[in-house]
Amino acid sequence: MASSRTVDLATASADFRSFWEEPHVATLTTVRPDGTPHVVPVNSTLDLAAGTARVLCSAGSHKARRVRAAGAAGARVALCQVDGRRWATVEGVAVVRDDPEFRADAEARAEARYGRPPRPNPNRVVLDITVTRALSNL
Repeated sequence: MASSRTVDLATASADFRSFWEEPHVATLTTVRPDGTPHVVPVNSTLDLAAGTARVLCSAGSHKARRVRAAGAAGARVALCQVDGRRWATVEGVAVVRDDPEFRADAEARAEARYGRPPRPNPNRVVLDITVTRALSNL
């Protein structure tokens, strides 16, 4: 098995790219006010060209409230997916986006990745993550 390495999203390997197109569940880690990690399973998408990842969630979820509380500067997060011995993590800064056009685009990306539309949710927001680092064994 390959060892962990930093990945440049602009020149990511075909294996890394396809791994983020396969319909995997990921974990999203945010940090609580007391400094402890809060880790939850999520569906996500990664736009390699833009260097952004997206997570759909409810506006009242712990993750959305925590990111919103960080203000305009955003909150540090990590998004990790694993399949057997293959894994990839992206780290970055998340902000909450709730504008309808952005939400519709994120929903369409999620449907393309997971092969089904996201469940209806009138309180949906998007965690928009600007990726600052990517690590993987691919």
